[in-house]
Amino acid sequence: MANALIIVDVQNDFCEGGSLAVGGGAGVAAGISRLLAAEPDRWAHVVATKDYHVDPGAHFGDPPDFVESWPRHCVVGTSGSEFHPELDTARVEAIFHKGEHAAAYSGFEGHADDGECLADWLRRHDVDRVDLVGIATDHCVRATALDAAREGFVTTVLLELTAAVAPATTDVALRSMDGAGVIMQGQPVIRAA
Repeated sequence: MANALIIVDVQNDFCEGGSLAVGGGAGVAAGISRLLAAEPDRWAHVVATKDYHVDPGAHFGDPPDFVESWPRHCVVGTSGSEFHPELDTARVEAIFHKGEHAAAYSGFEGHADDGECLADWLRRHDVDRVDLVGIATDHCVRATALDAAREGFVTTVLLELTAAVAPATTDVALRSMDGAGVIMQGQPVIRAA
């Protein structure tokens, strides 16, 4: 069996200067790249997820409530949907797009260009353990980690390589992941954007 790194939504719109910026996002992008360079053999596979909105309906709010609706972000065809330039994507084997026409927080709701879902891709590559990094600890990282555990993968979140929106929602996320058996290492980055 094998392990995989899942890089969650390290996109321009979620980093400083983006339409839905999370403080520390650019630093997380650079940190992931440093880790991949320093430990090239740590993971057998590396995949990434992308928020990838065409028309997600009520997911975009005007004005947004920042609970169920958000500012326009990661719209297909915009620079905001692209990976942050500090993220080295050379090792990324597959990208899973989520949220084209509805809200989607978990990478397990996404699909590759050929339509394959993340869980099937991981199983096809004999992955039984996953490590997660990315943005945001309290939203898409949390949702992806919970689904990974639910799908039966041994799941670890490398919190020092995640960026969180707010302390209150992060506390809730950490408790929910702990309750689901997700292993957590380090502390998330929580900074004003």
